[in-house]
Amino acid sequence: MAKSLGPVKRKFSPWTDPSATPFIRFENITKRYGDFIAVDNLTLDIYEREFFSLLGPSGCGKTTLMRMLAGFEEPTSGRILLQGRDLSGTPPYKRPTNMMFQSYALFPHMTVEKNIAFGLEQDGLPKPEIRARVEEMLKLVKLEAFARRKPAQLSGGQRQRVALARSLAKRPKVLLLDEPLGALDRKLREETQFELMDIQHTLGLTFLIVTHDQEEAMTVSDRIAVMDKGIVVQVATPAEIYEGPNSRYVAEFIGDINILECALTENAGVCLHEGHPPVVRLESDGLSIAVEQECPAAVGDRVAFAIRPEKVRISLDPPAAAETNTAHGEVWDIGYLGDFSVFLVKLEDGRVLRAAQANVSRLVDRPITFGDMVWLTWPLDAGLVLTR
Repeated sequence: MAKSLGPVKRKFSPWTDPSATPFIRFENITKRYGDFIAVDNLTLDIYEREFFSLLGPSGCGKTTLMRMLAGFEEPTSGRILLQGRDLSGTPPYKRPTNMMFQSYALFPHMTVEKNIAFGLEQDGLPKPEIRARVEEMLKLVKLEAFARRKPAQLSGGQRQRVALARSLAKRPKVLLLDEPLGALDRKLREETQFELMDIQHTLGLTFLIVTHDQEEAMTVSDRIAVMDKGIVVQVATPAEIYEGPNSRYVAEFIGDINILECALTENAGVCLHEGHPPVVRLESDGLSIAVEQECPAAVGDRVAFAIRPEKVRISLDPPAAAETNTAHGEVWDIGYLGDFSVFLVKLEDGRVLRAAQANVSRLVDRPITFGDMVWLTWPLDAGLVLTR
């Protein structure tokens, strides 16, 4: 068994090394179903021991891409390489991959240990080796006490772990997870996400997960490929995707965000802080906005200003002499989510901006409430100019 990466995982970034060789390579992959193009000339690299997510809405091509890697579908054109070997024509059962499905597909008449052993028995492994692997998998997923039970006697989370153990028992080089946690309730899903990460760290395997759940992808992944209409729109770490989306599509798909249509009024201005990018200035229907950012657009171009609600400060008091990055409006609605509150603030021109505030104290001297006139402000480095 591979040695656990443990805390080293945080520094795991082979994609930043120009000399690193991809473990999996999708090379100019296209998949057509008649006139419909499910995957469109896609090229993507995944590295060994990476926990990689394919994220996107239904119909974007993410499951089709995974099924082609598993061998259940063949590309219309292009190649899929695993450790440099072209997988074309290789049937699923001869590929060093295994897939865990959303439905789990457990055999209801078999016990937990028999379910885990099934694939090993099909491969003709010696009985002592099968027994040892089943015990190893039961211990890995913490189900030793449930070995003799049948799926109907297990909770949803326990059945999910049996399916995971069965998928891992054959020791695949790549584990493919197709919406594996979709059937679990929110709390159990969050717990299981961390269990998946721990197991992947321990085994040192490459995991590829397909999901439409943004929080799930952000939690488990080393990197995420955001897909739309058969293409990859952006590939980056969760933090880079969230803080630096490369388009409005990615910005709006990942998390909550305010987007304002703007005109670029000044570019390549002075640097207000040493070591920071120059200030870009925008105008949005009376709002003056300044952003520290390198921007490829020209003065007069229409662009978008994007800012996350948690980066917008909300106050009952006006800021001191602030001419930019300031908006004034009325609290139109409030969403109380326990750990933080989201304020919908209607500006004088009718636009609505969102501001999120952490609920760090149970008692507030003068809480902001419905109908209050408030001020919204944000620092120079809080938002982002998007040109596409």
